[in-house]
Amino acid sequence: MTITSVIVLFSVFWFIILFIILPLNVTTQKDVENIVPGTAPSSPVKSNLKKKFYITTIVTLLVWVPTCFGINFFMP
Repeated sequence: MTITSVIVLFSVFWFIILFIILPLNVTTQKDVENIVPGTAPSSPVKSNLKKKFYITTIVTLLVWVPTCFGINFFMP
């Protein structure tokens, strides 16, 4: 695999996993019954994006490393 392929594969995995993790553990304004005027009731109270980015990166590494290993050593 070239360095470009490695970076593209990591980026694709990262964004797919991010979109899987984003809706987890979300508390909406409707859940806490404190809807700010002018916002959607489904808006999150606290998004925790920094934590979700860290989790996404860790999970991506756990998926990406074996995938790269398999591609490099088991694909002709």
